[in-house]
Amino acid sequence: MRLTAVITKEDPWYIAHCVELGVVSQGQTVEQAQANLREAVELYVESFGAEEVPSGGTGEVISYPLEVAS
Repeated sequence: MRLTAVITKEDPWYIAHCVELGVVSQGQTVEQAQANLREAVELYVESFGAEEVPSGGTGEVISYPLEVAS
């Protein structure tokens, strides 16, 4: 199963988010965040079944800095 994950740095943690499922986890390193997210997604799929998971990833992911007035 191929899904899309996004990792952001929010000191002191790396926050990992599965875009399709809305599953979120964290770790003190990128590798820990990836491993923790993988485990969380596997538990999600075990609980809700693979039929609840959208097929395929979202395709192209575009990341850019977004500036807004504060």
